[in-house]
Amino acid sequence: MNDVLNTPTTDGAEADAAVGDEQTAGEQQNRFQVRLTNFEGPFDLLLQLIFAHRLDVTEVALHQVTDDFIAYTKEIGARLELDETTTFLVIAATLLDLKAARLLPAGEVHDEEDLALLEVRDLLFARLLQYRAFKHVALMFAELEAAALRSYPRAVSLEDRYSDLLPEVMLGVDAGKFAEIAAAAFTPRPVPTVGIDHIHAPKVSVPEQAHRIIALLEQRGIGEWATFAELVAECTDGLQIVGRFLALLELFRAKAVAFEQPEPLGVLQVSWTGDRPTSEHLATADAEE
Repeated sequence: MNDVLNTPTTDGAEADAAVGDEQTAGEQQNRFQVRLTNFEGPFDLLLQLIFAHRLDVTEVALHQVTDDFIAYTKEIGARLELDETTTFLVIAATLLDLKAARLLPAGEVHDEEDLALLEVRDLLFARLLQYRAFKHVALMFAELEAAALRSYPRAVSLEDRYSDLLPEVMLGVDAGKFAEIAAAAFTPRPVPTVGIDHIHAPKVSVPEQAHRIIALLEQRGIGEWATFAELVAECTDGLQIVGRFLALLELFRAKAVAFEQPEPLGVLQVSWTGDRPTSEHLATADAEE
């Protein structure tokens, strides 16, 4: 059974076609007509004659055509269609550029600008070809639409003998692979968690870091220098490095260590003076922290 039923061709259809032809002729008669000394007819025909080299574009008074079209638009008023206005603008602009190119003086080409101007003519003819192609495609679409409007889709449901049929299942995998896919699909997904260890980081004790610095410098001896990088080499995170630096400042304030830096932003050298900070001083530093 065909999915689309075409209406039969009868005398009524021929009558409809005749009426359509009469309407088309009437529409063409109502469209903008050009009346010049060397041409009289539809505006589209003017473009075709110029394209076929049967009429010279330099002999067309474009200003008169424009004035006539403006008067035509005022005459028909609201009945003016947008397509007709667009078509006039495209053709008029093309003819204007083409006429300007044809009126260029002929002769030798002295520079690239003259060459570009002479090539405008070919570009304008290419634009005319493009316009004609779009126009022909639009007419083809209109014919297809008119033919489709005379067709009607089938409005019946699926036959009973086909309603219970099911297509064959094609998995493309064997039983083992299918079992793996099923196991992966039915395996519960792990519950996502967000780590909070970084929120409450453990505090670093400045007194403990001070005692550790004294122990490291005591191993080297009084007056022996050690770099700050060597003193923090055993630190595991940035918080310990900050705590050890604060402890170093407290030891310097207590005159337990001495600093040496030969140049700005140079390597910081630290040595033990032999003094030990009191517990009360370190406790004060811990409280300030």
